[in-house]
Amino acid sequence: MNLTPSEAPLTEHQVKKGLNLIVKDGLMAEAMATFTGGAFLVSYALKLGASNFQIGLLASMPTLTNLFQLLAIYLIYLIGNRRKLSVATSLFARLPLLFISLIPFLFSPSTGLSLLILFLSFHYILGAISGCSWNSWMKDLVPEDQLGTYFSNRSRLIQMLNVALSLACAFFLDFIKSKFPQWEMNTYSIMFFLGGLAGLYGVYIVSKVPEPKLAAIKTNVFRLFKTPFKEKNFRNLLIFNSFWAFAVNLAAPFFSVYLLKMLNLPLSYVIGFSILSQATNILFIRVWGKYSDKYSNKTILRICGPIYLCCIFAFTFTTMPHAHGLTLPLLVLIYMFNGISVAGINLSLTNIGMKLAPKEGEATAFLTIRGLTNAFFAGIAPIIGGYFVDFFSKRELSFNFEWKAPDGDFVLHTLNIQTWDFFFLFAFLLGIVALYRLSYVKEKGDVHQKVVINEISSSFRKELKSNAMFQGIKSMFYIPFSFFSILKRKRRIYKYKVKKKATSGVSKLVSISESPKGHHSKESKLIKA
Repeated sequence: MNLTPSEAPLTEHQVKKGLNLIVKDGLMAEAMATFTGGAFLVSYALKLGASNFQIGLLASMPTLTNLFQLLAIYLIYLIGNRRKLSVATSLFARLPLLFISLIPFLFSPSTGLSLLILFLSFHYILGAISGCSWNSWMKDLVPEDQLGTYFSNRSRLIQMLNVALSLACAFFLDFIKSKFPQWEMNTYSIMFFLGGLAGLYGVYIVSKVPEPKLAAIKTNVFRLFKTPFKEKNFRNLLIFNSFWAFAVNLAAPFFSVYLLKMLNLPLSYVIGFSILSQATNILFIRVWGKYSDKYSNKTILRICGPIYLCCIFAFTFTTMPHAHGLTLPLLVLIYMFNGISVAGINLSLTNIGMKLAPKEGEATAFLTIRGLTNAFFAGIAPIIGGYFVDFFSKRELSFNFEWKAPDGDFVLHTLNIQTWDFFFLFAFLLGIVALYRLSYVKEKGDVHQKVVINEISSSFRKELKSNAMFQGIKSMFYIPFSFFSILKRKRRIYKYKVKKKATSGVSKLVSISESPKGHHSKESKLIKA
């Protein structure tokens, strides 16, 4: 298998082939992540007897291990072959998933849990190195004017696969737990085995993607780390990313906990809201990709950022101080707009980092420094949040309107902040600071967000008018009321004719009275006679 970079510039056919393969690789990586991560990993770990600390450790691994991207930069310029590095590290990162699938058959639960954490640490560390090499590779492979459209389409397909697989696995696990509980551990083993196979097939696919030759670096590799901080515009992007990553990860990890503990909602509701968010994400990610290419990623962030922050702040109104009649409708709106905004935010954050990084060989250092910054602030945010859980659990801030009268008192709860609400409020305020820092970032094609909003709404109205189903619904409602429309139109025509006739008579009288003596017309003489 030849993994050396292409000496000559890639042809259009080679680029197109590579882009198609990267989509397939993304689908395999998502299948692997769905089978071996998220709620299924937590459930598997709990079945092995994991403590709260161990669950927190497993949850933080994907973010904290991104710090190993620092090592990836050195390896990229030492080897000079991003495809070889990405394929090798991905291979050794995904093999441990097959070993994890054997744990229930070979080890006790306590030993199995330790091995699970050990194998996953290798999986995430090597995956971080592979991801860094992959990002630099994609920076040179994907045409810059197609970044938004290409990655939005790729993300849309990945999200669709995630929804389908998550639902299938959830229903299958519930069935096994209720009908064959003795097979539950075996089911987790099968899921990890399938995830490992999907990941290994993804390695085979990515090995066939062509790689442009890496530009030679004429300076010391470690000096490259200083370069991103010297670029004022990229430094402003890092500051914005830092505030945003901290704000989002201060609140987002606790959404599910809030629904389960504060609102006492069933798990099926939590999964349903998550799917609702993913569905709206899928619907809108292509829209944001189109306009990020046409205008700028910064413009999309200025639209989606405030929407996401409003979703976070809206959580505080779901309890006043307890769940109320509007709680569920409000949650539906929150998760709908959460999916819409996250689609644009994730896409734009990825693309703006690639776009502002230089095209030459220094791009890897820029992208890695940005990844390390995000990893650090996204990693410490939930840790700090968890540290203050007990502190805020015994505190409450409320604003009420109270009316006292002889026949009774009336209290209107306008705002009640307690426990997790404090995190949502802090995240909202930090998010506002982050959006303020975004104004310092300069990007080509940036326009005022109103331009994009007006164009989206205009496009949406045109699409509705041209939609056959919409026209059918419109005509269905129009026909019963068309009779009244006809009567109204006829009445208007009748009034117009009467008014015109009256106006015509007055004008004739005026013309008679103003005619000179001896020069009356024939009509005036008849009237006089």
